[in-house]
Amino acid sequence: MKNLIIIFLVFVYAADCFAQNAEDFYNLGVYNAKLGDHVKAIAEYDKAIELDSNNEEAFYDRAYSKFMLNDYNGAIADCNSLVLLNPLSSNTFNNRGILKSQIEDLEAAMTDFNRAIELDTLYFEAYLNRGLLKDKMKDYNGAIADYNKAAELEPTRPESFINRGKAKEEIEDYKGAMADYDRAIGLDPEYILAYNNRGNVKFNLKKNKAALADYDRAIRLDPEYALAYYNRANVKFDLKKYKAAIADYDKAIGFDSKFALAYYKRGNVKFKLKIRKGACLDWTKAAELGYDAYESINLYCN
Repeated sequence: MKNLIIIFLVFVYAADCFAQNAEDFYNLGVYNAKLGDHVKAIAEYDKAIELDSNNEEAFYDRAYSKFMLNDYNGAIADCNSLVLLNPLSSNTFNNRGILKSQIEDLEAAMTDFNRAIELDTLYFEAYLNRGLLKDKMKDYNGAIADYNKAAELEPTRPESFINRGKAKEEIEDYKGAMADYDRAIGLDPEYILAYNNRGNVKFNLKKNKAALADYDRAIRLDPEYALAYYNRANVKFDLKKYKAAIADYDKAIGFDSKFALAYYKRGNVKFKLKIRKGACLDWTKAAELGYDAYESINLYCN
Protein backbone atom coordinates (compact mmCIF):
# COMPACT_ATOMS: atom_id res chain seq x y z
CA MET A 1 0.00 0.00 0.00
CA LYS A 2 2.83 2.37 0.36
CA ASN A 3 3.22 2.80 -3.36
CA LEU A 4 -0.38 3.67 -4.09
CA ILE A 5 -2.64 6.63 -3.53
CA ILE A 6 -6.00 6.39 -1.80
CA ILE A 7 -8.42 9.26 -1.46
CA PHE A 8 -10.82 9.69 1.46
CA LEU A 9 -13.02 12.74 1.11
CA VAL A 10 -13.54 15.04 4.08
CA PHE A 11 -16.90 16.76 4.19
CA VAL A 12 -17.26 19.84 6.35
CA TYR A 13 -20.50 21.68 5.69
CA ALA A 14 -21.72 24.92 7.12
CA ALA A 15 -24.31 24.07 9.77
CA ASP A 16 -27.91 24.81 8.84
CA CYS A 17 -30.45 26.29 11.16
CA PHE A 18 -30.71 23.34 13.49
CA ALA A 19 -31.27 23.78 17.19
CA GLN A 20 -28.63 26.18 18.49
CA ASN A 21 -26.97 23.69 20.82
CA ALA A 22 -26.61 21.08 18.07
CA GLU A 23 -24.94 23.66 15.87
CA ASP A 24 -22.61 24.70 18.68
CA PHE A 25 -21.58 21.11 19.39
CA TYR A 26 -21.02 20.43 15.71
CA ASN A 27 -18.84 23.52 15.33
CA LEU A 28 -16.83 22.50 18.40
CA GLY A 29 -16.30 19.11 16.77
CA VAL A 30 -15.01 20.75 13.60
CA TYR A 31 -12.72 22.98 15.67
CA ASN A 32 -11.20 20.04 17.56
CA ALA A 33 -10.80 18.00 14.37
CA LYS A 34 -8.86 20.86 12.79
CA LEU A 35 -6.57 20.81 15.83
CA GLY A 36 -6.05 17.08 15.28
CA ASP A 37 -7.88 16.05 18.45
CA HIS A 38 -10.30 13.57 16.95
CA VAL A 39 -11.27 12.05 20.29
CA LYS A 40 -12.66 15.39 21.47
CA ALA A 41 -14.15 16.01 18.04
CA ILE A 42 -16.12 12.75 18.23
CA ALA A 43 -17.41 13.65 21.68
CA GLU A 44 -18.79 16.92 20.31
CA TYR A 45 -20.28 15.27 17.23
CA ASP A 46 -21.97 12.74 19.54
CA LYS A 47 -23.72 15.61 21.34
CA ALA A 48 -24.77 17.22 18.09
CA ILE A 49 -26.23 13.96 16.79
CA GLU A 50 -27.99 13.28 20.09
CA LEU A 51 -29.79 16.61 19.70
CA ASP A 52 -30.38 16.24 15.97
CA SER A 53 -30.37 12.68 14.60
CA ASN A 54 -30.70 14.00 11.02
CA ASN A 55 -27.49 16.02 11.19
CA GLU A 56 -25.70 14.73 8.08
CA GLU A 57 -22.73 17.04 8.58
CA ALA A 58 -22.03 15.62 12.02
CA PHE A 59 -22.28 12.03 10.77
CA TYR A 60 -19.89 12.78 7.89
CA ASP A 61 -17.31 14.44 10.04
CA ARG A 62 -17.63 11.95 12.87
CA ALA A 63 -16.98 9.17 10.35
CA TYR A 64 -13.84 10.98 9.22
CA SER A 65 -12.57 11.42 12.79
CA LYS A 66 -13.18 7.72 13.44
CA PHE A 67 -11.28 6.93 10.24
CA MET A 68 -8.36 9.01 11.49
CA LEU A 69 -8.39 6.98 14.73
CA ASN A 70 -8.53 3.69 12.78
CA ASP A 71 -12.02 2.97 14.11
CA TYR A 72 -13.16 1.68 10.74
CA ASN A 73 -16.21 -0.19 12.01
CA GLY A 74 -17.39 2.89 13.84
CA ALA A 75 -16.93 4.98 10.73
CA ILE A 76 -18.85 2.40 8.67
CA ALA A 77 -21.72 2.64 11.16
CA ASP A 78 -21.85 6.40 10.57
CA CYS A 79 -21.83 5.87 6.82
CA ASN A 80 -24.70 3.40 7.22
CA SER A 81 -26.68 6.13 8.99
CA LEU A 82 -25.86 8.52 6.16
CA VAL A 83 -27.10 6.06 3.55
CA LEU A 84 -30.43 5.97 5.37
CA LEU A 85 -30.56 9.76 5.53
CA ASN A 86 -29.47 10.26 1.92
CA PRO A 87 -29.40 7.11 -0.23
CA LEU A 88 -28.34 9.05 -3.33
CA SER A 89 -25.04 10.40 -1.94
CA SER A 90 -22.19 9.09 -4.08
CA ASN A 91 -19.73 10.50 -1.53
CA THR A 92 -21.08 8.27 1.22
CA PHE A 93 -20.76 5.12 -0.87
CA ASN A 94 -17.21 6.06 -1.92
CA ASN A 95 -16.15 6.65 1.67
CA ARG A 96 -17.83 3.49 2.96
CA GLY A 97 -16.09 1.55 0.21
CA ILE A 98 -12.73 2.80 1.46
CA LEU A 99 -13.58 1.81 5.02
CA LYS A 100 -14.75 -1.66 4.02
CA SER A 101 -11.55 -2.14 2.07
CA GLN A 102 -9.60 -1.29 5.21
CA ILE A 103 -11.30 -4.12 7.13
CA GLU A 104 -10.80 -6.51 4.16
CA ASP A 105 -14.51 -6.69 3.31
CA LEU A 106 -13.51 -6.44 -0.33
CA GLU A 107 -16.66 -7.59 -2.08
CA ALA A 108 -18.79 -5.18 -0.06
CA ALA A 109 -16.29 -2.41 -0.80
CA MET A 110 -16.60 -3.14 -4.52
CA THR A 111 -20.38 -2.91 -4.27
CA ASP A 112 -20.06 0.52 -2.68
CA PHE A 113 -17.63 1.85 -5.26
CA ASN A 114 -19.84 0.55 -8.04
CA ARG A 115 -22.82 2.32 -6.49
CA ALA A 116 -20.87 5.57 -6.12
CA ILE A 117 -20.02 5.45 -9.83
CA GLU A 118 -23.60 4.58 -10.80
CA LEU A 119 -24.75 7.70 -8.96
CA ASP A 120 -22.01 9.88 -10.45
CA THR A 121 -20.33 8.59 -13.60
CA LEU A 122 -17.82 11.48 -13.49
CA TYR A 123 -16.61 10.74 -9.95
CA PHE A 124 -12.80 10.85 -10.23
CA GLU A 125 -12.08 9.69 -6.66
CA ALA A 126 -14.44 6.70 -6.92
CA TYR A 127 -12.70 5.42 -10.06
CA LEU A 128 -9.33 5.91 -8.40
CA ASN A 129 -10.38 4.10 -5.24
CA ARG A 130 -12.09 1.29 -7.13
CA GLY A 131 -8.87 0.87 -9.10
CA LEU A 132 -6.95 0.59 -5.86
CA LEU A 133 -9.37 -2.07 -4.64
CA LYS A 134 -8.91 -4.03 -7.87
CA ASP A 135 -5.15 -3.78 -7.33
CA LYS A 136 -5.67 -5.27 -3.89
CA MET A 137 -7.72 -8.08 -5.45
CA LYS A 138 -4.96 -8.60 -8.07
CA ASP A 139 -7.27 -7.61 -10.91
CA TYR A 140 -4.57 -5.44 -12.44
CA ASN A 141 -6.17 -5.05 -15.86
CA GLY A 142 -9.42 -4.01 -14.20
CA ALA A 143 -7.50 -1.53 -12.08
CA ILE A 144 -5.82 -0.08 -15.16
CA ALA A 145 -9.23 0.40 -16.78
CA ASP A 146 -10.38 2.44 -13.77
CA TYR A 147 -7.19 4.48 -13.72
CA ASN A 148 -7.67 5.14 -17.44
CA LYS A 149 -11.10 6.60 -16.68
CA ALA A 150 -9.76 8.65 -13.79
CA ALA A 151 -6.98 10.03 -16.01
CA GLU A 152 -9.53 10.89 -18.68
CA LEU A 153 -11.63 12.80 -16.13
CA GLU A 154 -8.72 14.65 -14.48
CA PRO A 155 -5.74 14.62 -16.88
CA THR A 156 -3.75 17.15 -14.83
CA ARG A 157 -3.84 15.15 -11.60
CA PRO A 158 -0.89 12.79 -11.15
CA GLU A 159 -2.54 10.21 -8.87
CA SER A 160 -4.09 8.28 -11.77
CA PHE A 161 -0.73 7.92 -13.46
CA ILE A 162 1.20 6.86 -10.36
CA ASN A 163 -1.38 4.18 -9.56
CA ARG A 164 -1.63 3.02 -13.15
CA GLY A 165 2.14 2.78 -13.33
CA LYS A 166 2.18 0.51 -10.28
CA ALA A 167 -0.52 -1.73 -11.79
CA LYS A 168 1.47 -1.95 -15.02
CA GLU A 169 4.53 -3.00 -13.03
CA GLU A 170 2.50 -5.89 -11.63
CA ILE A 171 1.81 -7.20 -15.16
CA GLU A 172 5.46 -6.51 -16.11
CA ASP A 173 4.55 -3.75 -18.55
CA TYR A 174 7.64 -1.82 -17.53
CA LYS A 175 7.64 0.43 -20.57
CA GLY A 176 4.07 1.46 -19.84
CA ALA A 177 4.84 1.95 -16.15
CA MET A 178 7.82 4.14 -17.00
CA ALA A 179 5.65 6.31 -19.24
CA ASP A 180 3.11 6.76 -16.44
CA TYR A 181 5.74 7.73 -13.89
CA ASP A 182 7.24 10.15 -16.41
CA ARG A 183 3.77 11.67 -16.84
CA ALA A 184 3.27 11.98 -13.07
CA ILE A 185 6.64 13.70 -12.70
CA GLY A 186 5.82 15.99 -15.61
CA LEU A 187 2.66 17.06 -13.78
CA ASP A 188 4.44 17.38 -10.44
CA PRO A 189 8.25 17.58 -10.57
CA GLU A 190 8.43 17.11 -6.79
CA TYR A 191 6.33 13.93 -6.68
CA ILE A 192 8.58 11.82 -4.46
CA LEU A 193 6.71 8.54 -4.89
CA ALA A 194 6.92 8.83 -8.68
CA TYR A 195 10.72 9.05 -8.54
CA ASN A 196 10.88 6.11 -6.15
CA ASN A 197 8.60 3.95 -8.32
CA ARG A 198 10.35 4.93 -11.53
CA GLY A 199 13.61 3.92 -9.89
CA ASN A 200 12.10 0.51 -9.21
CA VAL A 201 11.20 0.10 -12.88
CA LYS A 202 14.68 1.08 -13.97
CA PHE A 203 16.15 -1.40 -11.48
CA ASN A 204 13.95 -4.15 -12.91
CA LEU A 205 15.23 -3.20 -16.36
CA LYS A 206 18.83 -3.46 -15.09
CA LYS A 207 19.36 0.28 -15.53
CA ASN A 208 21.10 0.59 -12.19
CA LYS A 209 22.73 3.98 -12.71
CA ALA A 210 19.44 5.55 -13.78
CA ALA A 211 17.64 3.87 -10.88
CA LEU A 212 20.14 5.33 -8.41
CA ALA A 213 19.57 8.79 -9.89
CA ASP A 214 15.83 8.50 -9.23
CA TYR A 215 16.33 7.29 -5.67
CA ASP A 216 18.83 10.11 -5.10
CA ARG A 217 16.26 12.59 -6.36
CA ALA A 218 13.57 11.18 -4.04
CA ILE A 219 15.98 11.46 -1.09
CA ARG A 220 16.95 15.05 -2.05
CA LEU A 221 13.24 15.89 -1.94
CA ASP A 222 12.73 14.05 1.36
CA PRO A 223 15.91 13.15 3.29
CA GLU A 224 13.86 10.97 5.66
CA TYR A 225 12.17 8.85 2.97
CA ALA A 226 12.89 5.33 4.25
CA LEU A 227 11.57 3.53 1.16
CA ALA A 228 14.00 5.28 -1.18
CA TYR A 229 16.97 4.40 1.04
CA TYR A 230 15.80 0.79 1.09
CA ASN A 231 15.45 0.65 -2.69
CA ARG A 232 18.78 2.37 -3.23
CA ALA A 233 20.38 -0.18 -0.93
CA ASN A 234 18.97 -2.98 -3.11
CA VAL A 235 20.67 -1.50 -6.16
CA LYS A 236 23.95 -1.14 -4.31
CA PHE A 237 23.69 -4.75 -3.16
CA ASP A 238 23.13 -5.78 -6.77
CA LEU A 239 26.28 -3.82 -7.69
CA LYS A 240 28.15 -5.68 -4.91
CA LYS A 241 28.71 -2.42 -3.03
CA TYR A 242 27.92 -4.15 0.22
CA LYS A 243 29.13 -1.57 2.73
CA ALA A 244 27.28 1.19 0.90
CA ALA A 245 24.17 -1.02 0.85
CA ILE A 246 24.38 -1.51 4.62
CA ALA A 247 24.65 2.25 5.10
CA ASP A 248 21.40 2.75 3.18
CA TYR A 249 19.61 -0.06 5.00
CA ASP A 250 20.77 1.60 8.22
CA LYS A 251 19.16 4.83 7.05
CA ALA A 252 15.92 3.10 6.09
CA ILE A 253 15.71 1.41 9.50
CA GLY A 254 16.66 4.64 11.25
CA PHE A 255 13.66 6.39 9.72
CA ASP A 256 11.33 3.39 10.00
CA SER A 257 12.23 1.12 12.89
CA LYS A 258 9.52 -1.41 11.89
CA PHE A 259 10.78 -1.87 8.33
CA ALA A 260 10.98 -5.67 8.49
CA LEU A 261 12.24 -6.22 4.96
CA ALA A 262 15.07 -3.74 5.47
CA TYR A 263 16.27 -5.77 8.46
CA TYR A 264 16.08 -8.96 6.43
CA LYS A 265 17.98 -7.52 3.47
CA ARG A 266 20.59 -5.97 5.75
CA GLY A 267 21.03 -9.39 7.30
CA ASN A 268 21.67 -10.84 3.84
CA VAL A 269 24.40 -8.27 3.19
CA LYS A 270 26.04 -8.92 6.56
CA PHE A 271 26.01 -12.63 5.81
CA LYS A 272 27.77 -11.91 2.50
CA LEU A 273 30.39 -10.01 4.48
CA LYS A 274 30.70 -12.99 6.90
CA ILE A 275 29.23 -10.98 9.78
CA ARG A 276 27.13 -13.95 10.85
CA LYS A 277 26.12 -12.72 14.30
CA GLY A 278 24.92 -9.40 12.88
CA ALA A 279 23.08 -11.21 10.10
CA CYS A 280 21.29 -13.45 12.59
CA LEU A 281 20.29 -10.49 14.73
CA ASP A 282 18.80 -8.75 11.69
CA TRP A 283 16.97 -11.84 10.47
CA THR A 284 15.58 -12.39 13.98
CA LYS A 285 14.36 -8.79 14.12
CA ALA A 286 12.74 -9.16 10.71
CA ALA A 287 10.94 -12.27 11.94
CA GLU A 288 9.75 -10.47 15.07
CA LEU A 289 8.28 -7.77 12.83
CA GLY A 290 6.38 -10.31 10.77
CA TYR A 291 8.68 -11.12 7.83
CA ASP A 292 9.28 -14.82 7.19
CA ALA A 293 13.02 -15.02 7.81
CA TYR A 294 12.97 -18.42 9.48
CA GLU A 295 14.61 -20.34 6.65
CA SER A 296 17.74 -18.20 6.96
CA ILE A 297 17.63 -18.36 10.74
CA ASN A 298 17.28 -22.15 10.78
CA LEU A 299 20.03 -22.65 8.22
CA TYR A 300 22.66 -20.31 9.60
CA CYS A 301 21.83 -19.22 13.15
CA ASN A 302 21.21 -22.43 15.10
